[in-house]
Amino acid sequence: MTEFVQVTTAAGSREAAFVLARSAVGARLAAGAQVVGPVGSVFWHLGELGEGEEWAVVLKTTTDRFPGLRDHLVANHPWTNPEVTATAVVDGTPEYFEWLRRTVAPDA
Repeated sequence: MTEFVQVTTAAGSREAAFVLARSAVGARLAAGAQVVGPVGSVFWHLGELGEGEEWAVVLKTTTDRFPGLRDHLVANHPWTNPEVTATAVVDGTPEYFEWLRRTVAPDA
């Protein structure tokens, strides 16, 4: 398993996406976040096919901090069942990884 993950979620507005990003980074559960959008989305919701626009939130953290980040995003998300997924980051610069590790350390 890798030490670092990229976490994604989405929100229905730019403002809601920035609230999630700011609160997670502010709590040092993620070292940084990007808000991207709007992005088109097609999905199943309550048994019906839907379409809409969302704002993607991409966060970077360590695998150790992921459970706290996941719980934070779910607890603070305006949706009842938000996407919160983690993808392993398998390579990068040592300097970036050191910054990421140091930034999300609980005692930072």
